[in-house]
This record gives sequence, structure tokens and C-alpha cells, in this order.
Amino acid sequence: MKEKILRLLQEADGFLSGQEISEMFGVTRTSVWKAIRQLEEMGYEIEAVRNKGYRLCSEPDFLTRERVCEYLDTAWAGHPVQVFDSVDSTNNEAKRQAESGAEQGLLVIGEQQTAGRGRRGRAWDSEKGEGIFMSLLLKPDLEPAHASMLTLVMGMAVRDALETVGVPGVQIKWPNDIISSGKKVCGILTEMSAQVDYINHIVIGVGINVHNREFPEEVRRVATSVFLETGQHICRAELAAHCMRYFEGYYGRFLQTQDMSGLIGEYNASLVNCGRQVRVLDLKKDFTGVARGIDAEGELLVETEDGLKRVSAGEVSVRGVYGYV
Repeated sequence: MKEKILRLLQEADGFLSGQEISEMFGVTRTSVWKAIRQLEEMGYEIEAVRNKGYRLCSEPDFLTRERVCEYLDTAWAGHPVQVFDSVDSTNNEAKRQAESGAEQGLLVIGEQQTAGRGRRGRAWDSEKGEGIFMSLLLKPDLEPAHASMLTLVMGMAVRDALETVGVPGVQIKWPNDIISSGKKVCGILTEMSAQVDYINHIVIGVGINVHNREFPEEVRRVATSVFLETGQHICRAELAAHCMRYFEGYYGRFLQTQDMSGLIGEYNASLVNCGRQVRVLDLKKDFTGVARGIDAEGELLVETEDGLKRVSAGEVSVRGVYGYV
């Protein structure tokens, strides 16, 4: 019954009275009211006005394969798309499928992750219906030493996708965070399976905070979402498709040189680290300096009292971002 009433509300131009609906389907007005309540519990926003009836105001942002494909406009990135209601992590699932013979371009999306993680094994909050949790499978003819640069390439793609849906002031925090208003809106995790000189596969995981209205106390000062930045509930399927479209373009340019030499200018233009004091937590010795952008190898250039240093790994804090003062 509720599916029939939903379809009726979707097609209606304005309000439909409970009496009209009950007569149309030969049920009582109480049955109509119960169906309306069920739809509201599913996330549909339905306005009820005395003497006017019911009007559908908004629909929940379901993330399905069909909806993603509706927006997807790429040659290979995101083909095929698989959407899971729940998965341990989309990176894990993409790796399992890669080991079973899945081809490049597979996009795995999870409505919820039960074991999502970020860099250095940190947990990544993955509540159902709030974000985009997806992983893209690649099988490039690329030297393993160059694989880490793909995190930067995906960062550029996500930046463009977020700007396209109206998120203001989007910047990249090297190497794997996307920020807005100085807070993290997206994290990227790249994982590789390789031999000494050959890549079996690469999985790039992307986690975007989309509909989150609030965050746990421990991350509230450093995290934000598309909704908090725009005040709008954007379509997650559309945002995911934008990410794939932009990535496909940047990835093609990256493969021409197999490094960041063709993308340095565009990358550094959005790099929040650039020109600012940073603190680098190095395995050998922590140090501070002023970030000068990336080089062709994707390393962060940091000017210190001892000269220019190239950072290829480690934690990098930017003064004024995520509470670093």
C-alpha cells in the first residue's frame, strides 16, 4: 500500500486529500494515515495540512547502483558499480574482488562500513545514510614507487566534485585530506598489492562526510560535512559520479608522465599547506618549516632552517588547521 501511495504523491502536483487517496485504493483513511507514517519512518518528508491533505516535500537520499549509473558519465571509472547495504570496508571488498579477477574500473560503494579505516589504521566513522564510502580499483602499468601519487590525483578529483555541488573554499591538505572552512570533509586511503617491480592492483578509498549534521565530541572541532558547509542535502549518487568523472580526467593526464609534473600547478593552487608553517612528525626527528608545495614526485617541499626538505611520508600538521596553533 505505501508504495502505491508514494507513487501517487510523487506524481501529484500539490496536496492530495486523505479522502481522495482512500477512495482511489478502496481503503480506510486510517490505513492511509498508517502508510504515510511508514513512509515518514523511511525518511520521506510529507507535509500534512488539515482540509488539504498530504504533500511530498522531500525524499531520502538512497544510494543505489541505479542512481549512481544515472549520473555516471565516464569511459571506465565506475564500471561496474556495486553498492552494498553494509560492508566491512569498501577497500577490503575491492581488494577481495581484485584477487578474484575483477577488472580496473570497479567501484565499490557501501551505505555503511562496519570496519572503515583511515591512514595508519585509524577508525573512520561510517554511519548509514550519512556519507559516501567508496573504493575504486585500478590496475595500472606503473612502477610501484609511483603509486602513492594516486592519492593526490584522487584528492584533486574530490576537490573538483565538491566544488561542483557548491561546497565553498575546498582545499587539499597533503597528502590525503580534503577540507572546507579549515575542517576535514573527506579522507582518502590508497592501498596497493605489488611485486618488486609490478603492481597487481591499487585500491583508492574515499570517505566523504555528506549529510552529517553533527559529529562526536572528539572530532567536532576538526570535522565538517557537505550539509554543514552548504545547508543543502545534495544527492550522494551525483557527487560520487562527479568524483569518478574528474578522476578519470586527471588520471589520464597523470599516466602521460607517470608523475605529478603535469598537475603541480593545479594541485598547489588548492594546497592549504602551501606557504604556511607546518609541523612534520618524522620517523627520525620531528621538524617545522614552511611548505612550498609539492614536487613532481608528489613529495611535500618544506623549507627549514637547515634547508629544503622533501617529505614523502609522515604526519604533517598545518598551523591554523585542525587546531594546530
